[in-house]
Amino acid sequence: MVYKLKPFRHLKKGFTLVELLVAISILAVIAVIGWRGLDGIVRARVAISADMEFTRRMQLTFAQLQRDCAQTASIDALSGRQALQATDGQLTLRRTVEVDNQPMWFEVVTYRIANGNLTRSESPPTRDMGVLDQMWNDALQNADHGAAVTLQSNMASMTMRVWQDDGWIPAMLTDLSGPMPSALEVEMKISGHQTAIVKALLMGTN
Repeated sequence: MVYKLKPFRHLKKGFTLVELLVAISILAVIAVIGWRGLDGIVRARVAISADMEFTRRMQLTFAQLQRDCAQTASIDALSGRQALQATDGQLTLRRTVEVDNQPMWFEVVTYRIANGNLTRSESPPTRDMGVLDQMWNDALQNADHGAAVTLQSNMASMTMRVWQDDGWIPAMLTDLSGPMPSALEVEMKISGHQTAIVKALLMGTN
């Protein structure tokens, strides 16, 4: 008896439609998860960069503010004139300007919050007290003689206190036409932030 061997057949099996749909769905879910993860990383990086830039600008702002306060002119140098005026949202002072081998010059510096922006402006330096008085009065009326430079945006408020009689007193409630206070405290609030930035600055130490 003779047996004939049938040739072995390789069974060919492809993906069914259901399997393809499942695979596509899984890939789609993986793609969405990956995209969200990448989007989160990008957003976090942008937020960190913005915070770092904000911190850098605030450091520069307070460094400039400290220098201006330290160079605020004394009452004697100003022949009895007021050197400092502080109200909510605005700080105006008369500071000295260092010029090599020349007598002392003066200029008016103003910090102001307007439309959410903190700006700084300075007048041209002068030795003429009449001109200095005019620039001082103009600055108090928001008519600065120098171009305003934006230091920081998204600012909500700026309030100040002065150190007098062994305590902090609101600057806007204090007569600043007399002797200059020894220190100035500046509190800045940023829009969208609950915590304020507070810094105490020495006056007229240079």
